[in-house]
Amino acid sequence: MDHVPLIIILALLAGLYIWYASIISRKNSAGEALSGIDVQLKKRSNLIPNILTIAKRFMKHEKELISGVTELRTRVDESYNPGNPESVREHLQAAGALGGSMGRLMIAVEDYPELKCDETRVQAQRAYNEVEAQIAAGRRFYNASVTRLNNCSEILTGKLIAGIAKARGMPFYEADEVSTA
Repeated sequence: MDHVPLIIILALLAGLYIWYASIISRKNSAGEALSGIDVQLKKRSNLIPNILTIAKRFMKHEKELISGVTELRTRVDESYNPGNPESVREHLQAAGALGGSMGRLMIAVEDYPELKCDETRVQAQRAYNEVEAQIAAGRRFYNASVTRLNNCSEILTGKLIAGIAKARGMPFYEADEVSTA
């Protein structure tokens, strides 16, 4: 009978440790998913200059769209703090806006028959579409990881443990309307 309080205390400590380890694991999973998205965003960013160079040859009337893509690409390529949810949110919003602008650029190509038939542009668009598919898959993995982290750390006891683990809720990566059309 004298051991019952000790057993209860040990069980509580074990439960708290398991919860702590779970939050850390989910935090790391969300960080890994974000890192995977960054790799795909970098691939997309590396494709954009080639696509814009091709587009500039044919699309003289789309200068504003092309310069907007260039500006957004620069914003996405800027470094950010992956541990700061607000910094991540801004980064992901810029990435979403870039995806939307690139979607509008790809739609605008339809108005230029000579560009539509250009083999270099067709190859560049194929590569771009592959990267966009990888970004979409990364977005799903990231959002699932963030959901698990946020759910675990938003419960009252989880908030206390998340504070100790220095885990904060992360923002979701939402697709731009043009990207989902």
